[in-house]
Amino acid sequence: MVSMVQNVAIDCADAYGLARFWSGATGRPMHPDDRPGAPEAQVLPAEGPVLHFNQVPEPKTAKNRLHLCLRPETSREEEVERLLGLSATFVADHRNPDGSGWAVLADPEGNEFCVLRSESDRASTPLSP
Repeated sequence: MVSMVQNVAIDCADAYGLARFWSGATGRPMHPDDRPGAPEAQVLPAEGPVLHFNQVPEPKTAKNRLHLCLRPETSREEEVERLLGLSATFVADHRNPDGSGWAVLADPEGNEFCVLRSESDRASTPLSP
């Protein structure tokens, strides 16, 4: 027997607000029962585990030990700009002159995530991430 991943749980100060950010980032809907002020909220991806946001009293204090990596439908550069417009912040630049690499951003509560090259970026320069 094996276990499947049901959800990815993300501790936060504002479950509904952070779920709204990730709903916008992924283009996927929130659970229809989610409401502002609720202690839990979810984003429902088309595939893969649910993103479950759980309100906790303590703030984030260190670098994430687990993070999400996003592969955009548009170019990596366009997606970085779009996410910054949704209130993400730029954390670190691991993009290389040859087109490889990734950008590290943070959501509104400081949780880091990576933006990888899109499939079209990868097709034009077939390198890793």
